[in-house]
Amino acid sequence: MNSIAIFCGSALGSDPIYAKIAEHVGQTLAARRQCLVYGGGRSGLMGIIADSALAAGGQVIGVIPKQLVDRELAHPGLTELYVVENMHERKTKMSELSDGFVAIPGGVGTLEEIFEQWTWAQLGIHEKPCAFLNVQDFYTGLIQFIQHTTEQGFTKERFTEKLIVSEDFTEILNQFDHYAAPQAKWGMVDQQDLVKSTD
Repeated sequence: MNSIAIFCGSALGSDPIYAKIAEHVGQTLAARRQCLVYGGGRSGLMGIIADSALAAGGQVIGVIPKQLVDRELAHPGLTELYVVENMHERKTKMSELSDGFVAIPGGVGTLEEIFEQWTWAQLGIHEKPCAFLNVQDFYTGLIQFIQHTTEQGFTKERFTEKLIVSEDFTEILNQFDHYAAPQAKWGMVDQQDLVKSTD
């Protein structure tokens, strides 16, 4: 795992622990000589994670839509900055550049980004791991809901089992190193699903 995409808030959040988490994540990636790939911004947790990785001697690649550059939200000191046309191109480029994806605390934008990558993994568009850094139970309710969708037959159990959830960022990275992707959604169509689709 050479490059890790981090999805996180462009705000700081209401608890100082979130900034500490972002700082720790950036420092850890730098110490492991793993490149940080992120959204290219300088505000909120995004700015902190980039600054901490750079200060620790790490490589940081940002991917940002042109509209946000024009609003002077781009981080000025990154190792490399890709400027793309829109949000869809941003997520596609981040996916191409990254070997795995981690959501740390953030809002709906963070959720949208990690869920798209997890969806692409289920469809076999890529075979890269996805994870939630669940510090202070930030994502516990969400993980419970994902489990509910599995119990109700909407998310295959093999995908839920392969979604990595931990309060320890280093543990997430260690699991990434030994990750084996499940078979893609349409590579293992359940007989029950076939029956229901023809009803």
